[in-house]
Amino acid sequence: MSGASPVWVGRDGAVGVIELARPDKFNCLSLSVHGAIAAALDEFEAPGSGVRAVLIRAQGKHFCTGADLDEVKRLRSHPADIEHFIRYGHVVLQRMEESPLPVVAACQGLALAGGSELMLACDVVFASSDFKIGDQHAQYGLVPGWGGSQRLPRIVGLRRALDLFYSARWIDAPTALAWGLVNYVVEPDKLADASMAYCTQLASRSRIGLATMKRLARQGLDRPLNEGLEMEQVQISRELLNDDVSEGLAAFEARRPPVFKA
Repeated sequence: MSGASPVWVGRDGAVGVIELARPDKFNCLSLSVHGAIAAALDEFEAPGSGVRAVLIRAQGKHFCTGADLDEVKRLRSHPADIEHFIRYGHVVLQRMEESPLPVVAACQGLALAGGSELMLACDVVFASSDFKIGDQHAQYGLVPGWGGSQRLPRIVGLRRALDLFYSARWIDAPTALAWGLVNYVVEPDKLADASMAYCTQLASRSRIGLATMKRLARQGLDRPLNEGLEMEQVQISRELLNDDVSEGLAAFEARRPPVFKA
């Protein structure tokens, strides 16, 4: 992509990379950024793409400090435009959650407001040891606009989420790890390699198997346990017949790494 693009999209083997590329604006989110993320997912998920995992990362000091407020100011005078701005952000983040590919975030510096909402929509999160996350909407008379009010309580619990909303305070990487907001904390100079190594490992797995586990886990969250268990039972009965399972069982018997083709 050109240097003027707000997002750089590329590949490292079977790992698709989406890199926020507005370091001068702390990688703030705009319609064009969300559009580039959606287009990248379309590209990576296309049949024959060879991509098996997605890494979202950012250039510069901070992962993402929220929405592009200059764009918000311009759009506020047109109610239909601001509604589209909010709705499209929702669509793209939900698209990440529903992607059949694992979506991993690598976060450094700050993830604030809309930046935290982007992170919350990912499946697995790596954070640098200097990382901080917060929701500052209340400080400016705003409310979360891209799913934060729903995703954050589901991850950290109601009381912790409300505290973060009300206080607008930032929490550090060790606290984010203890609360389940991030999965791994590494030194800043190890973030790029650690997150890519993890995605490369995911890319060696069965694409069908990972997609099925992601779908079952996410869809089961909002269902009674007995419905989720039934959904799993139906799915595994189908999955046991696919070619990836045949390859996995053959590899186990031969004591070799499986080579999945799907």
